[in-house]
Amino acid sequence: MNRFLKNCLLLLPVFALTSGVQAQDAPPLQADEAFVYVVADTGNAFEIDWVIEDGYYLYRDQLSFESDTATIKLGKPRLPEGQTHEDEYFGKQQIYRDRFYVTVPYSVDGLRPATADLVIKSRGCADIGFCYPPQEWSESVKLRKVKQPGPKLQLGEVGNTAGEDGLTGGGGMGDFPPPDEVFFPDLFAVDGNTVEVGFRIIPGYYLYKAKISVTSLSDNAMAGQLELPKGKIKVDEFFGESEVYYDEVVGKLTIARATPAAMELELEVGYQGCADGGLCYLPQTRVLTVALPEASAITDLSTIRPPDKPVSEQGRMAKLITESSIWGVIAAFFGFGLLLSLTPCVLPMVPILTSIIAGEGDETSPARGFGLAFSYVSGMSIVYTAAGIITVLLAVQVQAAFNATWVISLFAGLFVLLAIAMFGGYDLQMPSSIQSRIATASGNQKSGTTVGAFIMGALSALIVTACVAPALIAALLVMAETGNIIRGGVSLFAMSWGMGAPLLLVGAAQGHLLPKAGPWMVAIKGAFGFMLLGLAIWMLGRILPPRLTLALWGVLVFMIGVFLGGLTSLGTDSTSAQKVGKGFGVLSMLYGLLMLFAAMAGGTNPLQPLANVNTGTGGMVAEAHGLEFQRVKTVADLDREVAAAAEAGKTAMLDFYADWCVSCKEMEAYTFTDPQVQATLANTVLLQADVTKNDDEDKALLQRFGVFGPPTIIFFGTDGLQRHGYEVVGYMKAKDFDEHVQKAFAAPAATVTAQAQ
Repeated sequence: MNRFLKNCLLLLPVFALTSGVQAQDAPPLQADEAFVYVVADTGNAFEIDWVIEDGYYLYRDQLSFESDTATIKLGKPRLPEGQTHEDEYFGKQQIYRDRFYVTVPYSVDGLRPATADLVIKSRGCADIGFCYPPQEWSESVKLRKVKQPGPKLQLGEVGNTAGEDGLTGGGGMGDFPPPDEVFFPDLFAVDGNTVEVGFRIIPGYYLYKAKISVTSLSDNAMAGQLELPKGKIKVDEFFGESEVYYDEVVGKLTIARATPAAMELELEVGYQGCADGGLCYLPQTRVLTVALPEASAITDLSTIRPPDKPVSEQGRMAKLITESSIWGVIAAFFGFGLLLSLTPCVLPMVPILTSIIAGEGDETSPARGFGLAFSYVSGMSIVYTAAGIITVLLAVQVQAAFNATWVISLFAGLFVLLAIAMFGGYDLQMPSSIQSRIATASGNQKSGTTVGAFIMGALSALIVTACVAPALIAALLVMAETGNIIRGGVSLFAMSWGMGAPLLLVGAAQGHLLPKAGPWMVAIKGAFGFMLLGLAIWMLGRILPPRLTLALWGVLVFMIGVFLGGLTSLGTDSTSAQKVGKGFGVLSMLYGLLMLFAAMAGGTNPLQPLANVNTGTGGMVAEAHGLEFQRVKTVADLDREVAAAAEAGKTAMLDFYADWCVSCKEMEAYTFTDPQVQATLANTVLLQADVTKNDDEDKALLQRFGVFGPPTIIFFGTDGLQRHGYEVVGYMKAKDFDEHVQKAFAAPAATVTAQAQ
C-alpha cells in the first residue's frame, strides 16, 4: 500500500501537465508492457536485450544495475550510444527507442552460485507526454556453468575460437540452447558431381545466408559455387540488413573431381545464426562426410586449385625440418642462427666472452682465444638445445624461470664481480686445489678457464638470450606436435652453433689483437669491465623501474668519461691519444649527466633521454607514443574481449609480452610507435597478455594457442575467429609488420571456401 501511495504522489505533477493530452489519446501502457527485456548470462557478464514499444523511450543516464547476490560483483555497464532528445522534464538527454543491447560484466567473489539476483533501475516516458516514475525490477538469473578452457590451438592450425557453447560474449545463456541443438546441417549426394547442402533450423532461430560456406578437405575434390535460394530480408543489430533463413534451407553444391571412382568426401561446413530473442551465436564449423558415387565428369584440379592456405614463417620452417634431409636441416638452421646472432638477443654474449679472454692476461694466442670461444659456444649450444627439449617434454617455460627477479639479480651481481676483476680489484681464478685437480686430469694448466668458459656459455643460453624467433618456435613445434625429438633437437643445436659462430671469430681475433704487455692491457681490461657493468644494467632493466635504469646508465656513462680522462689535466707534453681520450671523456661525462637529469625529470630511454621529460615550461619534449593495449590475464578475459570486438565490428590483436623479453621492447620502441602501423590498427582492439610472472593463468593462456614464449602476436578478424598462419613471432620491422597486419585482417577465416551465392 505504501508503494502504491508513493507512486501516486510521484505521478501527480505529471498528471497535471498531461491531463489534456490523456483525454484525447489512449491510456499509456503499463511499464512492464512498454519496456520489455530479457536477461541472460554469458559466464562473465549479464546481457540485457531491451525491446521498447513504439511511442516510448528510456533515458540512457537513468539506467543502472545492482547485484543482490553477495558473491556477484558488477563491473561498469557497457551501454550503446542513444538518440539525442530534449524534453521538458530532464532537458537534453540520450534516449533509447525500439531495441538496444546492454552488457554488464561481473566477477565472482568466492564460490559461484547457481543463480544471481540482478536489480535493474530505469526511467522512461511516452511520446504522448507521459513519464513513468523510476522503475525497479529484480531478476533471478540462472548462471551458466563455466567449463575449463578447451584444447590448445597450435600455431598454423585451422580452428574455431567460439566460446564453449558457441555464443557471442563467451558461451551459453540460460534459456538458449547451444548451437548444435539449434542448427542441423546435412549432406545428400545427388550424383557423383553434385551435393545438396541442407540445414534444419528450430523455430525462433535463423541462419545468415552470407555466413554459409563449404570447404572440401580432400585433395581429389574441390567444392564449387554453393547455390542457395533467396532468403528473407531481416534487419538486426548484429549485421544490419541481411538475407536469413528460417525453418530449413537446401542449397546445391557442384563438386569438381580429379578421379571418377566412388569416394567418401569430407566437407567443412561453416555457418552462423541468431535467435529472435536477441542472442547471436559465434560462427560455427562442422566437418561432414558424404558418400559420392562414381563421377560422370573429372577435372584437372591443378588448373583451378586456389592458393594454399597461409602458413606462418615458423610453420614453413617446421615443414622444412620434417621434410628435408637431415643435412639440409643442419645447414638451414645454422644459417638461421647466423642471422639471429646479429640481433640484440645474442650481442650481449660478446662482452662476456671478451672479458673471459681478456682475463687470460698478455699471453693469449689466437689458438687459445679460439679454444675459449669454442668452449663457451659448446656450453651455450648444449644447454640451449636441452632447454628447448625440456620445454616441450615438461611443458615448462625454462627461460621464464631463469628470468625470475632473484635469478636476474644473482647474475647481474656476478657480472659486477667480473667487472671488478677487470679493474684489478682481485685476481679471477679458481682455487689452487681445484686448478691442480683439473690440471692433473687433463694435463692442461689452463683447463680451469676453459671449464669456466663452458659454464658461462651455458648460463648465457638461459639468461642472456631471453627471446624467441621463428626458427626456435619451428623446432619446438616439430618436437611438440610430431614427437620427433631428434630432428627438433638437431635443429636447435645447429641454430645454436650458428648463433655462436661469430663468437669463434671474436675469440680467434681477440687472441691476435690483444696487446701483449704494457699499460694498454690495463686500459683494455678496464674497457671490458665497463662492458660487463653495462650488461649487468641491461639485465637489471628487466626488473627495475625504467627511470632507475636510466639513472644507472647515466652513472656508468659518466664513469666511462672519467676513465677516458675527462677530469685529467693535460700538459704541454700530452700525446694526441691523451687529448682525444680527454675529448671523448668530457662528452661521455656530459651525456651521463644528461641521462641523470632526464631520469630525475621522468625520462626512461638511454638513447633518447629527453623523451617524455618535463622541461619546466609547461610543455613536454616530443616523444614517440606507442600503442595503448588493454591487458588480459585469463582465457575467459580474452574470449570476452574478442567477442566484444566482433560484436562491434572490429578486429583484435593479442600481444604476448614479458618484462624480460628483449624483442618485446624492440617492438614497443620501433614498431608500435610507427604512425602507419598505428593507422592500420585504428579499428583494432589491442589486447596484451603480460606473461612475465609465468603463473598458472599465464600458462593456460600460452597453452591455449600453443605459444612457447613472447613476443608472439595473434590476430582475430571481425568474425571473432583467429587468422591462423599469420602469427608473428619475434621482432618485425614496422614496414613489414604493417603489410603483415593488412594481409592478416584481409584474409578470410577459411582460405579455401565456397561462399554462398
